[in-house]
Amino acid sequence: MTAVDPAGAGPDGSARGRLQRPPAEIRYAEELAALRASDTDPRPPGWQLSLRAARRFVVGDEERGVSRKFVGDTALVERALVALATNRGLMLVGEPGTAKSLLSELIAAAVAGDSTLVVQGGAATTEDHIKYSWNYALLVSEGPSERALVPAPMLKGMAEGRLVRFEEITRCPLEVQDSLLSLLSERVLAVPELDGPAGMVFARQGFNVIATANTRDRGVNEMSAALKRRFTFETVFPIPDLDTELALVEAESTALLRRSGVPVAPDRDVLTVLVTVFRELRSGTTGDGASADRLSSVMSTAEAVSVAHAVGVRGWFLRGGPGDAADLVTCLAGTAAKDSPEDLARLRRYLEQRAASRGGAPWKALHAARHLLAG
Repeated sequence: MTAVDPAGAGPDGSARGRLQRPPAEIRYAEELAALRASDTDPRPPGWQLSLRAARRFVVGDEERGVSRKFVGDTALVERALVALATNRGLMLVGEPGTAKSLLSELIAAAVAGDSTLVVQGGAATTEDHIKYSWNYALLVSEGPSERALVPAPMLKGMAEGRLVRFEEITRCPLEVQDSLLSLLSERVLAVPELDGPAGMVFARQGFNVIATANTRDRGVNEMSAALKRRFTFETVFPIPDLDTELALVEAESTALLRRSGVPVAPDRDVLTVLVTVFRELRSGTTGDGASADRLSSVMSTAEAVSVAHAVGVRGWFLRGGPGDAADLVTCLAGTAAKDSPEDLARLRRYLEQRAASRGGAPWKALHAARHLLAG
């Protein structure tokens, strides 16, 4: 794999070396290298960092120059790391957009130095996507052989002693989910087509699984009790206070805008209004305790970052400045309303009634731009 710097440009500066979103181990390569060099604490078998150094990488340490990457409960991170140091998998559950995938990526980068062994769950996911498949040209010409075997993330993780991330596991059919049972309990993957030692892949130290599941998917493909017993469950909650969420949205959207070629920072007042709107439409209550229409759409922090990014892109490339309230209203419909006429009506009522009752120029500008709401 060609080395890539955190900004996404390869060492030769060529366009082919540019990545839209480098994985965590590339974005924070310098921090990881510094942590490994100074890490003198005991490490669980197969880990590249000690538990304390891995926690430091995820939650940050200003004195050591390590940035905070996950805005959440430090105790949750500690429990997650402890779970992975055992022979039980880790299951991160919570509402969509609560940074479950980000947390699993950061932990995998810290523990294994590689977060790219990923199974993306869905209705079309099969055992081949999880375990292994075959190069059919070689299979036909020479029969089952190690050369014809195409390893999937689980086989690679077990053979190399690395963490495997299983995203949206409850989106997979139940029979596909249950294919993990023997892998997590016996720590062995059988390849019955191969004879001899090649037919049994035993997990090396460092192998484990981090899975994620959205609470909104509960009941779609509910995990079996047997599979649940193989995991330690941790719930990732939304960010509790406005200031913390605002700081995160500002930092993440600024980084995204920079990668999109936008040199101006997002307007702080616009971001404050954006985060407040998301929090109130998510909870169904306003800051003064009044009720507001709660939307069925996912009004998560991740969605707020996406809207802030779109607002900044729209403002810069259409007018040459930071995004304003008019851009915010224009970009809100596609996220807040999606394909629901009811949500669009709720958002329109919010802009007409709640925004009008607020003081301050940013809210007045939001109310004045309400006619730009599509539909």
